[in-house]
Formats: sequence, C-alpha cells, structure tokens
Amino acid sequence: MAGVSGVGGSVLRRSVAGATAVVLVVEAAVLGFVHLVLGRTTENQSMSIAGADPDVMSKATYALGAGMALFLLACAVFLALAAARDRAPGAFARVLLVSAAVTHGLLGALVVGLVGWGAFAVMMLILCLLVLSLTLYAAKGAAGTAQTAGGPAEGSGGPPGGSGGPGGFDGPGGGPEVRDAAPGHPLAEFGDFGRLGEVKPTSP
Repeated sequence: MAGVSGVGGSVLRRSVAGATAVVLVVEAAVLGFVHLVLGRTTENQSMSIAGADPDVMSKATYALGAGMALFLLACAVFLALAAARDRAPGAFARVLLVSAAVTHGLLGALVVGLVGWGAFAVMMLILCLLVLSLTLYAAKGAAGTAQTAGGPAEGSGGPPGGSGGPGGFDGPGGGPEVRDAAPGHPLAEFGDFGRLGEVKPTSP
C-alpha cells in the first residue's frame, strides 16, 4: 500500500472513499427505515417483551434507528470530505471510522444466524471498504512523511565549488583562504648570481 502514489493512487483513494460514503448512506437509510417500521409495528400492536412497556419499546426502537443512521451518516460525511480533498481524515474521524469497522465486524458475526449469509456478505463488504479507505490514506501519509524526512535539508546544499569544496570560499568574510607558503631563498630573485653567496655546510 505504501507504493500507491501519484495520479493513479489519488484516483484509487478517492474512488474507494467515495464508494464507501455512498454505501454508508444507503445503509443508514435502510437501517433507519427498518427501525421505523419496527417501532410503528411495536406501537400499533402493543407488543411487549418481558413485560416492558410497548410505548417505551417503540421509542427505544426509534432512538436506536436514528442513532445508527446518524452514526453512519457522520462516517459517510468524513469519507466524502476525504475523497473531495484527497486528504487523510482527522483523528476524530479515524476513531469514528475504526468504530464503524469494528461494529460491522460484530454485526456480521451476529447476522449469520439471524438473517443469513447474504447479510453477512454485505457486512463484510462494508467492513472491507472501511478498512481499505483507512489503509490507503494511512499509506499516503506514511509515504509523504518518509519523502519529507529523506529530502535535502533546507540551506544544507550548495553549488559545486562552494563552501568547503574545491575552489571554495573558506576564508573570513567569504573570501579565498590565504595560506602561508614556505619562505624562499632571499636572493632567489637575482638568479644564479644570488646563489653564489649561498653558504653551504662543509664536511669535517
């Protein structure tokens, strides 16, 4: 996943995040409608479980449906924003999306016996989309951090022949460095005549 970058990576991230947002909106609508029907049925039939008040049960069903729908819609909004900006969700959005993924995993395990394998497959599909959306944007963030850390430090490079290089300016004030040369013969400028008076040690 870390190698997903460039234009192709951006299209893939946005497509997955957008598709996940659409699926979550549809799921929110379906769950809201199902809980609405259950609440109305409980209220009209005066249904009760273990002696519970039918009015309380119907209101609890409405509240549960509304809460689940709002939760899924919030996740869809964060994913839609991530797809529009091609930017990883924030910390709160990531916590919300991870919670949604965990919830779908638990619901998938529960609906196998209650509804069937078809519902399980739908829950696992949504779970995979959520995990893939989080993974793609996490890989993008890790690749961007590595590129920034591995890039050249600002002001550290210089043109060839700059400070510290061959022909560079290492002297005070940026000027050329002045090095002391070994002194020559004091009469060297007079040619061979100057060397006539050179004193040489004699052997004992």
